[in-house]
Amino acid sequence: MAAEVKKEIALEIAHVLFIDIVGYSKLSINEQRATVDELTQIVRATEQFQKVDASDRLIKIATGDGMALVFYISPETPVRCAIEVSRALKHHPRLRVRMGVHSGPVSGVVDVTGQANLTGAGLNLAHRVMGCGDAGHILLSKHVAEDLAEFEEWRSLLHDLGACEVKHGVQLGVINLYSDDVGNAQLPKKFQALKKQRARARLAVMATALLLLASIVAAFVLVSKKSTRLASIISEKSIAVLPFENRSEEKANAYFADGIQDEILTRLSKIADLKVISRTSTQHYKSAPENLPEIARQLGVAHILEGSVQKSGDAVRVNVQLIKAANDSHLWADTFDRKLIDIFSVESEVAKAIADQLRAKLTGREEQVIAAKPTDNLEAYDAYLRGLAYNLKTATTPANSLGAQKYLREAVRLDPKFALSWALLSYVDARGYLQLTLQPTVALREEARQAAETALSLQPNLGEALVAKGYYHYACLKDYDTAVRYFEQARQLLPNSSRIPESLAYLERRRGQWDRSESYFNEAERLDPRNVNLLGQHAGSYEARRRFPEALRKLDQVLDITPDDLDTLVQKAAIAQAEGDLPRASALLAPLHPAADNPGALETQVYQAILERQPAPVIPRLKEIFAKPDPALGYLNGELRFWLGWAQEVAGDHASAQETWRQARIELESFLKEQPENFVLIGDLALTNMGLGDKAVALTLAERAMAVIPIEKDALHGPIPIEILARVAAQIGEPDRAIAALQKLLSIPSGGPLASNAPLTPALLRLDPMFNPLRNDPRFQKLAASLEEW
Repeated sequence: MAAEVKKEIALEIAHVLFIDIVGYSKLSINEQRATVDELTQIVRATEQFQKVDASDRLIKIATGDGMALVFYISPETPVRCAIEVSRALKHHPRLRVRMGVHSGPVSGVVDVTGQANLTGAGLNLAHRVMGCGDAGHILLSKHVAEDLAEFEEWRSLLHDLGACEVKHGVQLGVINLYSDDVGNAQLPKKFQALKKQRARARLAVMATALLLLASIVAAFVLVSKKSTRLASIISEKSIAVLPFENRSEEKANAYFADGIQDEILTRLSKIADLKVISRTSTQHYKSAPENLPEIARQLGVAHILEGSVQKSGDAVRVNVQLIKAANDSHLWADTFDRKLIDIFSVESEVAKAIADQLRAKLTGREEQVIAAKPTDNLEAYDAYLRGLAYNLKTATTPANSLGAQKYLREAVRLDPKFALSWALLSYVDARGYLQLTLQPTVALREEARQAAETALSLQPNLGEALVAKGYYHYACLKDYDTAVRYFEQARQLLPNSSRIPESLAYLERRRGQWDRSESYFNEAERLDPRNVNLLGQHAGSYEARRRFPEALRKLDQVLDITPDDLDTLVQKAAIAQAEGDLPRASALLAPLHPAADNPGALETQVYQAILERQPAPVIPRLKEIFAKPDPALGYLNGELRFWLGWAQEVAGDHASAQETWRQARIELESFLKEQPENFVLIGDLALTNMGLGDKAVALTLAERAMAVIPIEKDALHGPIPIEILARVAAQIGEPDRAIAALQKLLSIPSGGPLASNAPLTPALLRLDPMFNPLRNDPRFQKLAASLEEW
C-alpha cells in the first residue's frame, strides 16, 4: 500500500485550509460529536468544497477538533472556502471556529491505521498559522497573502499583523483577512500580548530617555506601522512601465513612443531579480496620471516608470522618471537626446539605471541581453515597431492581425537577420491561424513554422524565439508536449513573461487539464493583473465548464478596466442565453451596435432574435452588410449569410432562406480548398447543407469536422463538431445519433459552434428551434429538463 500512496500523492505544492473548533476540549463527548457534525455540514455545503471535491482534487483530513482541507488548484480556493464558512457561521453563533491558510509542499504517507494520509510543511505551517488566531479569525501566511495581493479584489481584505512566534521559536508572518461581514477584525490574543510586552519595553526606555528622543521614536513607530502594511506584501523590486507620451509634432509617431516603452519594459522583464508588470496591464492608463499610489496598488508594484518620446527626423528625445509610488517621490530621472541610430543604447541605459536604482542583481547573461541591439537597420526597426503596435492593441481582430503581419513581413524583408521580428511574425501568424483572425491556410501555417525556425537559427538563446516555436507547435500542430518543452526553456530566459503561463493555460485546457490550466491562468494574472484579453480568456474557461457565476465575475473585472467594452457585454449576454435568461440577454444586447467586422457580436444578436422567435428586425441589418461585404472577413461572410438564412427560415420566409443558403454554400466552398483543416468553415458548410436539405452531404461534413479536431486532441474546441453533428442529426431525422451526441456534450466542458461560443445547456435545448424535431422524444425531454449543475 505504501508504494500506491506515494505514487498517488507524490510531493507537490498544496494549498491548505486548517479549521479548528475553539473550546472543543471543554465540551462533553456528545457535544463534541454534534459540534463536529455541524461544522462538517457547513463546510460540505460550501461552493468551493463541492466544486473541487467533484473533481477529485480535494483531500479531507479529520483532526478530531476540526479538519484540514488540501486543495491543489490555486491559493485562492482555500481562502474562498474559508470566507464561505465564515459567512455561514453567522447563522451558528454557538459554533466558534478559527481558520488558517498556507501554501507549501505535502506528500503521501501511510498512517498507523494503514490508510493513506498527508504530511509536510504545507500542513504543519497552516496549522501553526491558525494557532495564532482566536474564534472567528481567518489567518493567512505571508506567502499566501503575497499571492493574493497580486489581485486587486483581495487587497482591501488583507491586514498585516506582523510576526507570530510558533513552535521551535519560528517566526511566522501572519495576515488577518477580514471585512465587514467576514472574519474577525480584532487583534488576536497572541498579538495583544506581544503588543503589551512591547509597550512595557517602550515605557522602560522612555523613563530613562529624553522627552524629545522619546517623541521622535514614538513618531517613527507610528509612521512605520502605517507604511509597512502594504509594503510588507509588495516587493520593493517591483515596477510597472506606464505608456510613454508621444510629444512628436506628427501624431502618427504614437507607434514609436509605444515601441520605446515596450522595448524598455521587455529589457527590464528579462531581469529575474525584478518583478515587472506586463504592458497589457499598463496600457489602459494615461502617460502621466495623477493617482500614482492608487495605480501602483491596482498593479501590485512599488515603483512606476513614466516617460515621453519626441521624434523629429532622425533625432529622438526620451524623457524618463522613476517614481516611488507610496509617497509619489522621484527616485531618478534623465533626458536622452540621441540620433535614431542610437535609440537602442537609450533603451539599454534606462533599463540598467532602473535595475541599479532598485538594487536588482544582474547576471552576466542578463547584462548582455539588456544591452543587445536587435538590428542595425533603422527602417527594419521602424517597421517592427509599427507591427508591434498592432500586436499590442487590446483586441485581436482580423484588422489588427493583418496590420501586424504586414509590417513584420516588411521588417524581415529589410533585415533578414532580425531575429526578434521573425519571432513576433511567427507568433502573430500562429495566433491568427488558431483564432481564425487570419485565414487559416496551409501557407499561413508554413510561414509561422519558417519564421520561428529562422528566429531560432539566428539567435538560439532568444526567449521570444523559443516562445514562438512553442506557440507554433501548440497552435498549428496541436503538438502539446513539444510546445511545453519550448515554453519551459523560454521561462529561464523570460522570467517576467506573462505570455508563457498564459500560453500554458491555453494549452492545458485543450489537453483537458482544466485545474492545471486554472493554475497557469492565476500565475499569468499575477504578472499581468489588468490584461483584459487574459481575463476574458479566463472567463471563457469558466464558461466552457459552465461555471457561469465565476465567468461573470471575470468579465466584470474586464468591465472595471474597460467600461462598456462591446465584446465583454456580448459575452455576458451569451452566458445569459445559456442560462435561459433571455430578458437579461436582451437588455445587454439591445444598446449595442457592432460593426460588420465583428461577426461574433452580430451573430449573438441574431441568435437572440431567433431564440425569442422574433427574427424580423435583424434581417435588414444583415442584408445591409451584404450590400458591401468586406473581403478581409474571408469565409466569415459565408457564415454570416448562413445566419441570415436561418433568421429568414424562422421568420417563415422559406424561399428566401433557401436562396440565401445557396449563396452561402457557394461562398463557403470557395475557401475550403485553401483551408482544408478549418473545422469552423466545415461546420458552417454542414449547417448550410442541412438547411438546404442535403442530408448526406451535411452528415459527411459534420463527421469530417470531427475528424479534423478530435476531442482527444482538443478538449475545448473538439466538442464543437459534436454539437454540429447533433444539430444536423436532429434536423435530418436521426434522433438516436442526435441524442447520443447531446448526452456526450452535456457531460463535458465545451465551447459551442454558434455566435459567441457558449456551451450547450439544458436551457438552450429548450429554447433553440433547431432541436424542434426532438421535442417529443422522452430522452430529449429528460436532457432539457435536467438540473444545470456542473
